[in-house]
Amino acid sequence: MKVSDILRVKGITLFTVIPSQPLSEAVDVMSEKDIGSLVVMEYGDLVGMLTFREVIQAIVKNGGQIGTMSVRSAMDEFPMTCTSETELVEVRRMMLDRHARYMPVMDKRMLVGVISLYDVAKAVVDSQNFENQMLKAYIRDWPSEEPAEPKGAVL
Repeated sequence: MKVSDILRVKGITLFTVIPSQPLSEAVDVMSEKDIGSLVVMEYGDLVGMLTFREVIQAIVKNGGQIGTMSVRSAMDEFPMTCTSETELVEVRRMMLDRHARYMPVMDKRMLVGVISLYDVAKAVVDSQNFENQMLKAYIRDWPSEEPAEPKGAVL
């Protein structure tokens, strides 16, 4: 399974901010859209990722206040990325190794989507459920074998 399989089901709705935008506006967007991350873009390029983790860390550093902080002051400047052709097992490993909950999906320098650890886990569970259903159907439809007649038996 590849990242493209997740994006095909999930869709590619993207929410972005710019680095100079006030952090309070970014938090408002995250709350309003009920999302855990925003991609930070500048002049058409991915320059960072803002997740609820970075927001909380920035607020703690600023004495519990958002104040006049900008997105740039809180964002992860070096987000891990993948492509739509990256295998899901590799994405899982990358996300777990770096404790990342969100990953931008790039096609060369173009942002094509964002996947979350939830999306990855859901895809794995859905795939396993499908396999289980196929195995159960196969077992249920197992051809019954006629008892073999003993060799040399006279009828």
